[in-house]
Amino acid sequence: MSIPTYFYTKLELKSYNSQQKSQTLEFAKKIQSKIYEYSLSNSKHKFVFPKSFKFDVKVLSKHRKIIYESINKKHDIKKLRIEIVLPKNKLNAKYLIVKKNISYLQIYLKILLLCFCIFLFMFVSIYLIIQASIDPFKRANEYLDSFFNDAMHELKTPLGVIQLNLEILDEKQPKTKEIYRSINATKNLFLVYEDIEYLIKQKSVKYNKEQIEFDAFLKQRIDQFDSLLTPKNLSFNVNIEQNLIININRTHLQRLIDNTISNAIKYSFKNSEIKINLKKDEENKLVFSVHNFANEIKNINDIFNRYYKEDHIKGGFGIGLNIVKNICEYNNIKIEVNSSEKEGTCFKYIFLNFF
Repeated sequence: MSIPTYFYTKLELKSYNSQQKSQTLEFAKKIQSKIYEYSLSNSKHKFVFPKSFKFDVKVLSKHRKIIYESINKKHDIKKLRIEIVLPKNKLNAKYLIVKKNISYLQIYLKILLLCFCIFLFMFVSIYLIIQASIDPFKRANEYLDSFFNDAMHELKTPLGVIQLNLEILDEKQPKTKEIYRSINATKNLFLVYEDIEYLIKQKSVKYNKEQIEFDAFLKQRIDQFDSLLTPKNLSFNVNIEQNLIININRTHLQRLIDNTISNAIKYSFKNSEIKINLKKDEENKLVFSVHNFANEIKNINDIFNRYYKEDHIKGGFGIGLNIVKNICEYNNIKIEVNSSEKEGTCFKYIFLNFF
């Protein structure tokens, strides 16, 4: 845009200068003609010079002494000057000098207005193009949101039916590996389902806080994972203080607990112990921690990024800890992660404002 504007400005200035020069020359010719007519006449009257507020006129003798001078009191940036040599005349004038005040302000304002109009046109055009490009993606995104909401709703009922019937079958039939594995697989499916459902709904659903007995709620969630310990021969070592009330949304607390415990089970070594603690520390802050023995986490700063997976062999979508991070940021919960080969891995959550 700058190159066309430069050449257009140059052309406008050239045209303006040419026009001003033509007007100045025309006025000088007019005065010259008047002097010539006066010289041919036998008039004894004093010569009257044509006057104009646009031009400065100066008439000089052969020795460049001023015979006549008219100056308009204008202080513009630049003056256009034309000098004409006069033929012999009654005024004994030899030189005619005509000056005209010129200003490029009007041209620059015109260029500025033109640039503004071009810029506005380009801005509106780009905006309309972007809007036209975005609209299909918006519609597709709305369609996908609607599809996932419907799909998640349709999945929840059959998953619940499958789990319920497997549990009934487990009670009626002798313990079998097939039923046991099916129950565990269904529980894992429910964990994935609940994470995806939370991701879909977190921007559209308002999660209100309530008073929750953390100790009782934690025990309830731990019970849900008992059956998942058997395949790797794991065990829980639970230490929970009583009567710990917390002000938090129930779904938020469940996602935090479930994702942390399920990750501990998924990555723990066989025949190891998972320690789960809930207590108040010396500063009267509520601390929930899960400690397990597994391979050392190499990139602690990355594990909370969405879709990041430390161990691709273990599977998963890499969304659980990202959900936990977002919940902790929303509820002012501090996260501490320590991991080493000797000491194992510990996820600690410090609830700074739990009352």
